[in-house]
Amino acid sequence: MDGGGVRWKNRDAAAIADADPMSKIIYRLQSSLEQSETCGLFSGSAVLIQAGSELTKLLNRACFGRPIITAPPTSSCSLKGTKYKLDGEQQSADLQWFQLGMEEAFYLNYSLNCLTICRSTREGRQNLNAEEIWRHMKERQKMFLQHYKAYSHLRAKNWVVRSGLQYGADFVAYRHHPALVHSEYAVIISSESDVGQARLTTWSDWQSTLRLCGSVAKTLLVLSIMPRGNKTDETSPTCLDDYFVEEFEIRGWIAEKHREDPRSGKDKT
Repeated sequence: MDGGGVRWKNRDAAAIADADPMSKIIYRLQSSLEQSETCGLFSGSAVLIQAGSELTKLLNRACFGRPIITAPPTSSCSLKGTKYKLDGEQQSADLQWFQLGMEEAFYLNYSLNCLTICRSTREGRQNLNAEEIWRHMKERQKMFLQHYKAYSHLRAKNWVVRSGLQYGADFVAYRHHPALVHSEYAVIISSESDVGQARLTTWSDWQSTLRLCGSVAKTLLVLSIMPRGNKTDETSPTCLDDYFVEEFEIRGWIAEKHREDPRSGKDKT
C-alpha cells in the first residue's frame, strides 16, 4: 500500500499528522486503558465501554468506537475500581459511553492486550478469556476471522479503519484521523471461505466497483485472506497465525492517460 491518493482536508493537516503520528496516539490509548482497567460489556454485536474525559479524547483521536447516548443494558461494570450501575441511574457528567465494533474490541483485547471484556450474568459481571470472546464473536459474525485478520493487518500498519458500508466495501482506510484526511482505500475482503457469497466474480462486478471507487476518489484494495496450510482449528484466536494477507491494489485504466499524443508522437505517460 503506497497511499498515493492522499487528500488532506486543509493545508496544515499533513504537518499536524506528522507531529502526532497514529502510532503514538495508539500507544497512549493502550496505556490509558491499562491504567484505568477499563472493562467492556457485550451488548449484542458490539462492546460498550465507559470512558472518562481523557480516555474519551484518546478513543476519538485513535478512531476506536463511536460515542453513544442511549443507555446500555442493565448490569454493572467498573472504571478505576468504582462500580457504576447501568440501570438508568444518573451517571457522572464526565463519563461517556462508547460502542466498539467487534473487530475494534477484539483488537484492543487480543492484539494490544489492554481491554478486558465481560458479559452480564445473574451473578453479576463475568470476565471472559480470549477463547470465550473469540467464540462469541464468531457466532455473531460468520466471517469474523477474515474480517478481523484484515482489520488487524491494516491497524498494525497504523491505518485508521472504519466501516465501508456506505461505499459498498467492508472497510475504508485513512492515513490518519478522518478530520485531517480523506480515506484513501475502499477495502474488500476476499477469502476461500466466502464461496457462494464472494464479490468481484464477474467483469460487471469489477467495473461497477471501480466506477464507484473512482467517483469517491478512492483506490480499491482487495485483501485476500489465505491459509498457510491445511485447515486449522478455528475455536481459538491462535488460528489467526495460520492465515496470511495478500494485498491487491486495483486501479481503473484511463485511456486518455495512456494514448499517444499525436502532436509529439510520445505516450502521454
